Amino acid sequence: MKKINPLLTIPYYLWIGLFVIAPVLLIVYYSFIDIHGNFTLSNYGNYFGSGKYLMMTFNSFLYAFIITFFTVLVSYPMAYFLTKLKHKELWLLLVILPTWVNLLLKAYAFIGIFGIDGSVNHFLSFFGIGPKQILFTDFSFIVVATYIQIPFMIMPIFNALEEINPSVLRASRDLGANEWQTFFKVVMPLSMNGVKSGIQAVFIPSLSLFMLTRLIGGNRVITLGTAIEEHFLVTQNWGMGSTIGVVLIVIMFIVMVITGEKRGHK
Repeated sequence: MKKINPLLTIPYYLWIGLFVIAPVLLIVYYSFIDIHGNFTLSNYGNYFGSGKYLMMTFNSFLYAFIITFFTVLVSYPMAYFLTKLKHKELWLLLVILPTWVNLLLKAYAFIGIFGIDGSVNHFLSFFGIGPKQILFTDFSFIVVATYIQIPFMIMPIFNALEEINPSVLRASRDLGANEWQTFFKVVMPLSMNGVKSGIQAVFIPSLSLFMLTRLIGGNRVITLGTAIEEHFLVTQNWGMGSTIGVVLIVIMFIVMVITGEKRGHK
């Protein structure tokens, strides 16, 4: 194996040190500082002793789970269908294309779609259904968040499906399995690593959504991301905001361990 010049790794370690390790250490440091700049453990006591923060944690998990569930439900069949198309790379590009659009622009587009005078209510009016309050609801928040996360779920699933050796599928059919049996017994198990990677890419960011909770949820959807924003930008209680950030980092690490690929030892 060719040895890598140690000098070439310096930019990598600098990047990791400055933009990953240093921010995490700062968050951990500030989590032990109160609003007056004194060392304290009360931030963690307030978090774990407050029903408000525990409810926010539960809500964050609930919304992240629902968003991830519907994202998998939509993305897996779509990724499987894409692998069967002739120009699948082109179609995959069209699926990924919305990620190039700024999140704020997409959020405002959905405000126009779900608003009282929006496209959805205009469509419902053709059936005699009056204007409905769709915007600023849990429904609109979950729909928009799922739509935004779909490309990040499709890509790893698509790659996992593409890596399946066609000879394995032919062997399954030669042994008498029909299309459905081949799909459930061969294709799905072999593509689970892609699903797990997609869950990491969707569930973890969904835990800390805050912009969509403001613009689409109308502050009716309260998550830990919303609380962090409030403490850093409104109350200026950086210690409490950092404490919630540390809790989120720990939760994200646990999710990564649970959904990580298990490698067996030969």
